[in-house]
Amino acid sequence: MNNSYEAVMARKNSIMKDSVGIDYDKFEGDNINFDYEAMMADCGFTLDEVRKIQSDYGVGNTPLKECKNITALARKVSKPGYGARIFIKDEALNDSGSFKARRASMACFQAKKLGFKGVIAATSGNYGAAVASQAAKHGLKCIIVQECFDSKGIGQPEIVEKARACEAYGAEVIQLSVGPELFYKFLLLLEETGYFNASLYTPYGVMGIESLGAELIEDSLKMIGKIPDMVVCTNAGGGNLTGTARGIVKTTSKKVQIVGASVNLKGLHMASDIDFNLKSFTTGHTGFGLPFMINPDRSDVPRSAGRPLRYIDRYVTVNQGEVFFMTETLTALEGIERGPAGNTSLAAAFSLAQELKEDQVIIVQETEYTGAGKHHQAQLSFARQNGIDIFFGNPKEEIPGKNIILPKTVDLIKIQELDLDQIRKKYIQTQLTKTDSLTKSDIEFLAIETNTNIPYIMDEINKYHIAVED
Repeated sequence: MNNSYEAVMARKNSIMKDSVGIDYDKFEGDNINFDYEAMMADCGFTLDEVRKIQSDYGVGNTPLKECKNITALARKVSKPGYGARIFIKDEALNDSGSFKARRASMACFQAKKLGFKGVIAATSGNYGAAVASQAAKHGLKCIIVQECFDSKGIGQPEIVEKARACEAYGAEVIQLSVGPELFYKFLLLLEETGYFNASLYTPYGVMGIESLGAELIEDSLKMIGKIPDMVVCTNAGGGNLTGTARGIVKTTSKKVQIVGASVNLKGLHMASDIDFNLKSFTTGHTGFGLPFMINPDRSDVPRSAGRPLRYIDRYVTVNQGEVFFMTETLTALEGIERGPAGNTSLAAAFSLAQELKEDQVIIVQETEYTGAGKHHQAQLSFARQNGIDIFFGNPKEEIPGKNIILPKTVDLIKIQELDLDQIRKKYIQTQLTKTDSLTKSDIEFLAIETNTNIPYIMDEINKYHIAVED
């Protein structure tokens, strides 16, 4: 078989289809549309079944904790009567240390059910440890493919730490340099081994997080006697927000505002060898969040189950210095030491809480474990070694890749709002490049995908002079 880069890329769809056991073709529509809900339903697990599987394999039912001291701090810089109660869903207490265990639990369960001998995941983040942990429970072999080094052979401490965790769980870790070889090697391994593609973006990966959304509602009702007013989700590839929102919708008919939060890494390219070690976060940042929101099907499956635009109400960013500061604050004020990337949503929540009244509730949807290279001090040290200036000042003056500015006073921790309308329009524009004409079904699909309506879509379509079939 021809294993050149071009040849492997040419057969990527067939490789991915064979490795997940999903016939994506049967969900395809006219041009750009596909039946998303049918794809999710066809995978055959109800929310109750997901929760039972996860309970059997050490996943879920993590505690909801009130951050009383951080709430009090937020109220000191809020106007009178404002400063919502801040809670965190402590997902670091899953066996592998993050909410990704929920996604991995369903992927590994399905792999075992279908008779696969092993699983493969391409990830530099917590998902690798989650897949390795769940594979060990199911008696499956596991390979984790990491984008780890720049061309000088220097690996980020966070990624190196995650490799250690994966190996501790018994996985084989293949570490690559930054660039297109990651996806190429991933496809080759799927083809050569016949293992299951434990992708973050299959229906299994996303429905695994629906249990988290359900628990947020149930925990809030039990502890506070009401549902949360706002849930803040760290957003990267979109599956985290999508699954959480779907679980919330399945558990309550009342409206909960869903806010996505990412670290601002504007100007740094995620596939750049030069930029690779100039960023202090490997996930939860705009380098993933925006591209995946605009074009979700750029993932490692033909159709991604992560569709954040369907569910998101607001999209905000925070800067690196704000996240590091809030990570230290969580440790010092609440006695809870957790990883920085997971505290992206906590930094955003600290600012957002000041918009809400004191009797309102805001839940930070997840935390992640920390230690060794994942610790915020290790990441700051690595940044300094790479020439990044670190100092106290106004985080809004931070330039990603040049400096990390820790807030000199807590009132400087402020979210930046991203224009969802512009993101929706960019999504529509991206979809329109894939076709010369649209059907009624395509238009309805775009309205659902962007959480808008048909007149909104027609206004955008008319700008591009796309033919609409009767």
